[in-house]
Order: sequence, then structure tokens, then C-alpha cells
Amino acid sequence: MEFKTAPQKEIYEKITPWVKEIFGTFVVQREDTPAFVITVGTAMAQVGVFPWGEDDATLTTRSYVITGAELVPDLMEFLLHENDRMRFGAFGIDDDKDIFFEHALLGSTCDKEELKSSVMAVVYTADKYDDLIHEKWGGLRAEDR
Repeated sequence: MEFKTAPQKEIYEKITPWVKEIFGTFVVQREDTPAFVITVGTAMAQVGVFPWGEDDATLTTRSYVITGAELVPDLMEFLLHENDRMRFGAFGIDDDKDIFFEHALLGSTCDKEELKSSVMAVVYTADKYDDLIHEKWGGLRAEDR
């Protein structure tokens, strides 16, 4: 695995035992990039460690909520209104027009409980909203893929 900065590597090594302790057999360490895939119930999230300048890194947890839904105006409005209600994280749309929920932390100041809270918030939000969005606008949930 290749790291782009020394802080990225340091923070990845710092959180590796935390992720394994918190999520046990539900975590898979990716070999190609500094990231972990975590499964909780029917939802799946990825925690990636990304450089942030030369002196730090971010821990970004992303869970795909729905893939393949038609991105109609009322769905977009719904997601924006829900973003306004969120305390941690936000919905987004990737280049493939898939809907995800994501939250980021600053790696240098993150502790184990903060990381756990971030991952759980992302996974539970994705698990809650996948059914809601699927029922009204279609698309595939993680458990459907």
C-alpha cells in the first residue's frame, strides 16, 4: 500500500487497531488503498484515510445509500433538506450519480470513540434512508446489490 504523506501513514497506523477492536470480524482492511470496509447490519461503509495538506489527514467514512435512482428534482430537494437537519455528515452524489452519506474527521485529533461514533452515524443514517429513498424514488439499496 502506498501513502502520499507521512501523516497519512501515521494516522492509518493509529486507527488500524481501533477499527479492528471496535468492529472485529465486520471489518476488512483494503490492500490497495489506506481504507477499511465495515459492514453493520445491511449497510456497508468505507473509512478512508486521505492526506490533508502535508501535516495531517482526514478520516472519511462513506456509505452508499442508493445506486441507480433517477435523480429527479424532488429527490434532490429532499436530500438538501435532510442535509440541513443533519448534525454530522451529509448526503452527496458521486460521478456515477449514486447517492452516498459521508462524514469526515480530522485525523490528528481523532480518538477511538469519535471514530466509532462517526462510523456508526454514517452506517445507521444510510440504513435508515436507503429504505425511505428506495420506496419513493427507486434504485438499489446495499442489500439489493
